[in-house]
Formats: sequence, C-alpha cells, structure tokens
Amino acid sequence: MTTHPKDEKDRTVDDAQPTPTPTPTRRPARDIPRSPLTRNARLASLPLGFAGRSALRMGKRLLGQPVERLTGELQRRTGEQLFRVLGELKGGAMKFGQMLSVFEAALPPEVIGPYRAALTVLQEAAPALPAPRIHAVLAAELGADWRERFTSFDDEPAAAASIGQVHRAVWKDGRPVAVKVQYPGAGEALLGDYRQLGRLMKLFSLVTPGLDVEPMLDELRERVTEELDYRLEAAAQRAFADAFRDDEEVLVPEVIAFSERVLVTAWMEGTPLSAVIRDGTQQQRDEAGLKYARFLFSGPERAGYLHADPHPGNFRMLADGRLGVIDFGAVKHLPDGFPAALGTLNRLAQLGDWGAAHELLVAEGFMRPGSEPDDTALASFLLPIATPSREDTYRFTRQWLREEVVQAVDRGPGSLLRRFNLPPSYVLVNRVVGAATAVLCQLECELPFRAEALRWLPGFATPHEASAPA
Repeated sequence: MTTHPKDEKDRTVDDAQPTPTPTPTRRPARDIPRSPLTRNARLASLPLGFAGRSALRMGKRLLGQPVERLTGELQRRTGEQLFRVLGELKGGAMKFGQMLSVFEAALPPEVIGPYRAALTVLQEAAPALPAPRIHAVLAAELGADWRERFTSFDDEPAAAASIGQVHRAVWKDGRPVAVKVQYPGAGEALLGDYRQLGRLMKLFSLVTPGLDVEPMLDELRERVTEELDYRLEAAAQRAFADAFRDDEEVLVPEVIAFSERVLVTAWMEGTPLSAVIRDGTQQQRDEAGLKYARFLFSGPERAGYLHADPHPGNFRMLADGRLGVIDFGAVKHLPDGFPAALGTLNRLAQLGDWGAAHELLVAEGFMRPGSEPDDTALASFLLPIATPSREDTYRFTRQWLREEVVQAVDRGPGSLLRRFNLPPSYVLVNRVVGAATAVLCQLECELPFRAEALRWLPGFATPHEASAPA
C-alpha cells in the first residue's frame, strides 16, 4: 500500500471520512486499559466467569429448574460478558469481537436470541475515552494550536470503535467533518490482546459453534498493525474516493487532513446497515445488499484495493439512496483485480469439471502436488461456494449459511479440509468473502448475483458469456 511522506500532515482535499451515527446507549466513559497485566486479567475473567456460571447452572439443575431455561440463561450471560469485555478493552479484543459479530447469521436459531443485542452494540458502539485524553492526542499530532483548524469540535464522540473514536467537528473552512482519533496505547493493546485471545478459543466456540476462529485471529494479528498508521488509511481512502467520485450508488467521503494517529474526513449522515438488517423492509434489504455486494466486488478493479473490513458498522444507507462506506484501515492491495482463480473455480464447479478444478487448486497452492483427485469431496466443497452465482438471482438466507457452515467445518475422513491449505495471498480475500456472505445472509436479500460475478470476477464467465455483448 502506498503511503504519504511523514511530513505530509495536512494535505487538504474536499469532504472526508464518515463517522458512524450514534446508536446504542453508551456505557460510562473510561480510559482504555493499557497495562498488559490489567488487560490479560480482564480477558482471563471470561473463562472464569463462564466456569462460575456453569457451576451455578449445575447447582440450580440439582434443585430442579428446567435445563432449557438454565442453558438459555448461561448463553445470555456469557454473551453479555464476552462482548462487554471485548468492547471495553477496545484494541484487538474489540476488533476480534466485531469480526465474530458478522457471523451472527450462522448461529442456530436457539442460540441467536441471547447474543444478538450484544453483537449489535459491539458493531455500532463502544465505551468512549474522556475528552482530555483525546485533546492530548490532537495536540501531539496536529500541534498545540489544533483548535485553530476547527471552528467547532464536539468533545462527545459520535462513535467509538476498536482502535479509535470519531468526533464531529466543523473544519476551518466551514465544512462538517469527522475527526478520527486513535486511542493512546492502542498499538500495545492491539498486539497484546491477540496473544491472550489465542488462549480463549474454547470460549469463543461457545458463542460461534462450528466456526474455526483461530485462523481469523492469526490473520488479524498479521494484518492489523497496518491499521495503526492512519497515513496508510488516508492513502487507501483517497484511492476509493477517486474511484467512486460522482458514483450514483456509492459515496466514499474525501480525506481532508491526516497524521499518523488522526484522520479528518468529510462528515456523512446515514442509516447504519445494522439498522437495515434489524428493521428494513425487503425492498430496503435487497437494495442495500446489491450496493454492498457491488461495492466489494468492484473495489479491486476500480480502486486497486479490496475493502477488507466489511462488517455492517462500516456501511450507511444515505438519504439519496447511495451506500456510504467508511473505515479504510484494513484493505488489500489488488491492482490487477480479484485473483482469476476465484472466478475460475466457481465456473468449473458449476460445470462439474472436477479434474480441472483439482489441477487449479494444486497450481494455486490450495492442495499439495501429487494429492489424489476426489470428485465427491471437491463437489461437496466447491458447489456451495458456487451456489449464489449459479442462477440469475439468489436469495441469501440465515438457514443456507448455517447449512454451509456445517459443511465447511466437516473434518471427517472424506473431508477436503483435511487436505486443504489456504495460501497466504488468499487469506484476507477469503476472510472478506466469508464475512460479506454472512452480512448478505443477515440482510436475507435477493440479488442478481450472477450478473455481478460475471462483471467483476475474472475467470468466471464461460467463453460464450465472455464474448456476449455487454
């Protein structure tokens, strides 16, 4: 990813980055815990709390209370504690929780209830840092006279996320802006959290049964340090803003000013995608889903980047019908568009050409050279991936996702996963595809998905489709 020189702290353009609309009620502000001992103790409280609740459940069961009621209570309390602690710690803990939150659609119906409210809060809000701490960062990054850059600055944050919070302000030329300020100590907290979270895999499996969360954690640990430098985010956001300027369906706010830990972008009003998931009509869900999918599909070709943090908190439906997109801290540079192997594998699966699919998986490093072809295993693994683009339209549902999660985590003797490898260059792309699919299933939208795949996925079109007039 291209970066801007260190002395380029105050390049002004038009407009700027959005800032999430305040949603759930915030808990009292508190400083981010920075001490590794404090953070580790808070994270360690999660399995201890679960153990205590399990013991209490056993005691109540001995006293004759219904098992179903006790199990639901255990799930509810565990979910509340888990996501409350992840949100309060911010850093890597909260970012990991946000990643888990998009897979809410994959949870079985009997488990969804206790967690959905906590997941929504984690997507849209977190405890904020007090104003003096934020002022200190602004002075360090923009200079002691930082207030002279603004005609007004709201000390109450509009949104608080994993490594920074956003304040509404008015730039010196009168433009409403969003000011994203990184938490002091976010870097140390980020890296330390991933070491501790690796010890809590069994607890996360309670919240997301059937999901293998360890590779997700490994990927975050490797990539997330890039998000600590807002100059990198400014470069990526500018690339997207240029690519989608005057677009009828997507708005990417312009970058106005930036430093390593402060990013000033244009303010953007809108309805959070999570609200559309929760309350939207079917038409609103379909329209939002199409624009969301089209933005993610088209990003590599149009901007040279893939937006790599597709959870609902980063998207807004605007009053004019456009999709507003924020948070470009996590991106993957794909100057040549999506890898052609992704589209080719989809096409081969729909054609049932398992021999060619096996050869491509070996060539791309997904399977070891010399591995034996297994048409049945390849079909069970690839056909579900190719399902949404098989027909002209497809309805994404929670039920379908739950079934696919069960299929994906099957590690029986015949499972392809026992012989499967994910090459490093595909890890982030694979994560985005999985998370975006989960969001579409949360929306339960119906889309002309095949047309989007034909338009944006290299290698997907058959020779006949590729030669057809646009």
